[in-house]
Amino acid sequence: MKIRLATAFLALMALPACAQQYQYPFQNPSLPANQRISDLLSRMTPAEKIQALSTDPSVPRLGVVGTGHVEGLHGLALGGPGGWEGRGKAIIPTTTFPQSRGLGHTWDPALIEKAAAVEAFETRYAFGKYHRGGLVVRAPNADLSRDPRWGRSEESYGEDPFLVGTLTVAFAKGLQGDDPRYWETSSLMKHFLANSNENRRDGSSSNFDDRLFHEYYSVPFRMGVEEGHSDAFMTSYNAWNGIPMAAQPVLRDVVMKDWGFDGIICTDAGALTNMVTHHKYYKTMAEAAAGAIHAGVNQFLDNYKQSVEDALAQHLITEQDIDRNLAGVYRVMIRLGMMDPVAQVPYAKIGIDDNDAAKGDPWDWADHKALARKVTDESIVLLKNQNNTLPLDASKLKSIAVIGPYADIVALDWYSGTPPFAVSPLEGIRNAVGSGVKVAFSKGSDPEQAAALAKSADVAIVVIGNHPTCDSGWNVCPVPSDGKEAIDRQTLTLEQEKIAKAVYAANPHTIVVLNTSFPYTTNWTEENVPAIVEMTHNSEEEGTGLADVLFGSYNPAGRLTQTWVASMADLPEMMDYNIRDGRTYMYAKQKPLYAFGYGLSYTTFAYSDLKLSSEEMKGGGSVTVSVEVKNTGSRAGDEVVQLYVAHTGSKVARPNEELEGFDRVSLAPGETKTVTLPLKAQQLAYWSDDKNGWVLEPDHVEIRVGSSSDNIRLRKTIAVAP
Repeated sequence: MKIRLATAFLALMALPACAQQYQYPFQNPSLPANQRISDLLSRMTPAEKIQALSTDPSVPRLGVVGTGHVEGLHGLALGGPGGWEGRGKAIIPTTTFPQSRGLGHTWDPALIEKAAAVEAFETRYAFGKYHRGGLVVRAPNADLSRDPRWGRSEESYGEDPFLVGTLTVAFAKGLQGDDPRYWETSSLMKHFLANSNENRRDGSSSNFDDRLFHEYYSVPFRMGVEEGHSDAFMTSYNAWNGIPMAAQPVLRDVVMKDWGFDGIICTDAGALTNMVTHHKYYKTMAEAAAGAIHAGVNQFLDNYKQSVEDALAQHLITEQDIDRNLAGVYRVMIRLGMMDPVAQVPYAKIGIDDNDAAKGDPWDWADHKALARKVTDESIVLLKNQNNTLPLDASKLKSIAVIGPYADIVALDWYSGTPPFAVSPLEGIRNAVGSGVKVAFSKGSDPEQAAALAKSADVAIVVIGNHPTCDSGWNVCPVPSDGKEAIDRQTLTLEQEKIAKAVYAANPHTIVVLNTSFPYTTNWTEENVPAIVEMTHNSEEEGTGLADVLFGSYNPAGRLTQTWVASMADLPEMMDYNIRDGRTYMYAKQKPLYAFGYGLSYTTFAYSDLKLSSEEMKGGGSVTVSVEVKNTGSRAGDEVVQLYVAHTGSKVARPNEELEGFDRVSLAPGETKTVTLPLKAQQLAYWSDDKNGWVLEPDHVEIRVGSSSDNIRLRKTIAVAP
């Protein structure tokens, strides 16, 4: 009997939606989403609705099966240092890419979208085959890294709103897929808004005006919603101008009303309680729960149920308020296909289909490994290359000394999964040079021993930086320059630079690899060491990618996405969120150690023939900026062409310059390509607090094209006529 019932059920699921009979209207995929959601909510009890405010919106009595959240900043996390998916459960390995900061260094939206698509596939696969995880992925992080002391800088793509917004859109699209009706996974952006201090974050307030909200802090989130169609985000712990983000009216007034957002808004873990205990914005938990629900929150990561029940009993909220919010949750469930017949959802067969099983788990697939390597290659930044020290020619070397605490490990961060394999820098170097070159290793903890090892080698490669979890327990970072979630950095001075000093003194043929989650003030290394490479942690192909660059099988083209200041004294006070006071490349007052957008190559590029499709920008219009870029060296390589604008006649204070376009292009030796970059009038407007809207003013704007924010090659001026 069970077999016959199962066969009948599968046959029913295979029928077209119009041919099926549904017990309830909410089950019918042919009906409009709002009609289905209204019907479902009308059948749910108050207790079921309160339960659905968790990250599991299932309603067992009605046969509704929802899906929960997973972490996935740079690969699905079903393990890793954070123990995601629960301690004691079997770890499921997944393809692991460089940290988000490294993804940003690629300046390659198309590649980032491919990486997110791999993550989405593996998320569906683990969900389908192993019944693990969920389909709402907490990624990308759309926060801006306005200050290098921020402990979670590693999670951000960078400090510039246009760049971070563009990459946020790419990652969201990759997670959600290209099916016109269904999402592969849902992209839940973190953390709205202005969340870039860890110390005292549970009760701190990020204070700035509406103009900075619209022009800077909210830009990546707005782009994620409007262009990336992300329909989920997490609110941050902090307040904005004294109002905790979990209860901020801006959630409805701007995000929903102006941007058209209508999906999931969840709190961060503990944020509901913080509004009473740390922010002291509400006196009771019932008032805090009511404030969050009135603001639009529809999923809680706290122990919230009693607080919501009390809020209902005290008439601080109504059942209709909960209905209004839950509608957003079920819109996301419908887009994920959770409320539709399995046969109708193209992504539902992933992990179940025999064709997938025959190829083995996807994290073992060659194309997934190859993509991880390519992303790693593209993320590496060449900071210095005096006298063409790099690339190294392995055929001319007999011995290499590899020295440093991060040379023989791949350090995983808190939001990482567990990679199926991990190639350390030492292993990558050994694999690249083969058995014909002696490769000796030292952690560098004994400077004399490290110096002796370096002296005996043809070349010394020093791998220094930070550990992304501080190699310590929660809320503990023994090293002052380290930081992570809950802890900001106390200094930008890299303590391990002393290893580089000792090694360089013993062998001037020294290369420093900065394996880092943040910028440092490594002024001595820049002044003395002939070659410096920078890369982030966490990639399963970390060592392979590094070796690709060191030995020339890949020509580096990564670019910095955050200003490396020369001194911590160049930064405003940590809690000063008014970036006009001298923060980021847009408002910096001192020359940096390394500028935003900076990065070198093993070849050279020439820029010429800058053209504008029009000499005048009209309101509502756009112009096309084009430039000829030629590879004038002897190696193939990528150039990241960057478009900045500077307002010369504005009536209001504007940034020194602003990134408004970029393109990463590949060029063979001697090859020339025309790079075209669109520029819209809206990108030249400013937000007027007085008019509560965008203003495009009569102006003259300098169009700047170059290879970094401080290396502008060509300029032209355009008139702006509203």
